[in-house]
Amino acid sequence: MSPATSPSRVFLFVGALALCLGSIGAAAADPAPSAENGRYALSPTADGVLRLDTRTGAISTCSNGGHGWACYAAPDERKAMDDEIGRLQAENEKLKAELAAQRPAEPPKTGALPKTDQGASKSQAERKIEIPLPSAADVARVESLLQHAWRRLLDMAKGVQSDGSGKI
Repeated sequence: MSPATSPSRVFLFVGALALCLGSIGAAAADPAPSAENGRYALSPTADGVLRLDTRTGAISTCSNGGHGWACYAAPDERKAMDDEIGRLQAENEKLKAELAAQRPAEPPKTGALPKTDQGASKSQAERKIEIPLPSAADVARVESLLQHAWRRLLDMAKGVQSDGSGKI
């Protein structure tokens, strides 16, 4: 036998070949790194894959853009709404505090008038509202307007009766 084909060399070559084939089979049997013990749930879409992180609830869209696969986090609308609600609540509290600081404290409103001692008659007189009665001239003017309107109404009714068509 030649030194190039010695049994030890052949045995070494076959062993190395078996080792390489075994490692390829083991690598193919390993779960994909993105699976990480079931952490991600994948769903195919028209453009690629939708990836759900089962630990955090984050959703990503993954696609092959020609340079390899890339995943981008999908916008979390619920978080955005919660952030906006929190911002509006804080702004509301701030505006309420500013309004309270600008307005002096008002006494509580009750239905009863406050009691006063000596100046009671004067303050009550100031609070009275007087409505003047109409004068005789005002009453005569209203009476004249009503009589005029009544006459016009009667004239229109007579005109309808004499016309016979029923049109006004």
